Amino acid sequence: MDYQPPSNPLRDPHDKRLPRIAGPSGMVIFGVTGDLARKKLLPAVYDLAHRGLLPAGFSLVGYGRRDWSKQDFEEYVRTAVKDGARTSFRDNVWERLAEGMEFVTGNLDVDEDFDHLRDTLRNIDSSRGTAGNWAFYLSVPPALFTDVCHQLDRSGLAEAEGDSWRRVIIEKPFGHDLESAKELNEIVNSVFPENAVFRIDHYLGKETVQNIMALRFANQLFEPFWNAQFIDHVQITMAEDIGLGGRAGYYDGIGAARDVIQNHLLQLLALVAMDEPRTISPDELQAEKVKVLRAAKPVYPLGKTTARGQYTAGWQGSKKVIGLRDEEGFDPDSNTETFAACTIEIENRRWAGVPFYLRTGKRLGRRVTEIAVVLKNVPHNPFGDSTVGTLGPNAVVIRVQPDEGVLMRFGSKVPGSAMEVRDVNMDFSYREAFTEESPEAYERLILDALLDEASLFPTNEEVELSWKILDPILEFWAQRGQPDDYRAGTWGPASANTMMERDGRHWRRP
Repeated sequence: MDYQPPSNPLRDPHDKRLPRIAGPSGMVIFGVTGDLARKKLLPAVYDLAHRGLLPAGFSLVGYGRRDWSKQDFEEYVRTAVKDGARTSFRDNVWERLAEGMEFVTGNLDVDEDFDHLRDTLRNIDSSRGTAGNWAFYLSVPPALFTDVCHQLDRSGLAEAEGDSWRRVIIEKPFGHDLESAKELNEIVNSVFPENAVFRIDHYLGKETVQNIMALRFANQLFEPFWNAQFIDHVQITMAEDIGLGGRAGYYDGIGAARDVIQNHLLQLLALVAMDEPRTISPDELQAEKVKVLRAAKPVYPLGKTTARGQYTAGWQGSKKVIGLRDEEGFDPDSNTETFAACTIEIENRRWAGVPFYLRTGKRLGRRVTEIAVVLKNVPHNPFGDSTVGTLGPNAVVIRVQPDEGVLMRFGSKVPGSAMEVRDVNMDFSYREAFTEESPEAYERLILDALLDEASLFPTNEEVELSWKILDPILEFWAQRGQPDDYRAGTWGPASANTMMERDGRHWRRP
């Protein structure tokens, strides 16, 4: 049962505006010395504590090979928090959090080390009141999931007793194709039931992504035209202006499609395209996303409806940058793409005939993630072509990052005696509309895992369906040799523009 604040006669227990506080619990982080834990997870845990959303006895256990004492671990976490936390550093918050910190030295394949971890958690349950409720965060490469899951099973750590719970939190990538994703799911589900598995897609924790549901289903304004009768196409873009840098060795063999399209962009597509659920409970929300992913498939022929590329040297703003093949650790003969675009169709009544264009890339013109819902032109123009010659189609643009908000583009008369219509924008900005600062995605997702709130976590079926959509494209590309080149600082290879022009459309320039 979730912890509830002291009773208040004015408090409505069903009021969703009130924050939910995690009940007695703790979290073990495997891979706690890695970049993800240092930059994201540890600061997020502190931010939750700062906001009063963790229970008084919350305990954080790090597991790794370093020979650290409790004090060594505390100093490591303190540095990570000061460097990366969103909220201000307060000594009283830190002292309460640090009281519940422990570090267990061990390897992922040694029985005695996991037995020691089990004994440590039992002692914490007795001294801190965590009630046997533990979340295990696997911030390790997928190749190590088998070792961790086996040891959690063998040592009894995965098995909850009485009313307590045990959950596992998994970072992407969830496999590298459909077959490996199924194998990975089988490994995890052999130890943890599916309702205890939380697969992290940090994009789903972003405030603006969650606002897609509010935008669509809390308003009467959008739903009447959210269908193939009025919408011409949808563009979903995640662009980065950075290169691979020190990640070149990791990235080689993965590529933009596996890294971003399979998870982030197809999840965004599902949220944009799904029908309204009866409620936003995890089961009903996930069921609607699954319906969309089952109906989605690539548009053929893939040689004309997809594009991929590798960045070459160029200018990123005022800075000269090197090309992919000159990045340290990257094989210059590799066919791994840093830009990927594809066309997806959804075979149902709502979206029949509406293409969804997905693109992602590194070293593009700027860092931006957005969803552009582009409407069809008006069926009749009473003004004449001369007055609306430069008028573009209406659009609703959901900006996920960095300037979170919603933009609506429509035509308006230019002031004056002549009848001239031009495009104008109506722009909603989170930063300007709300005084509250949006929490980081990992804050929301870690808290949801502790609360058993699974709405924002893809199920194994969603993961496998996403690979089923992407695998034919990856197999086609594997037979095509080298990707096209594109200059750093531009918006991708020429083939991506050709892909759109073939349909009489063009990419938005964010």
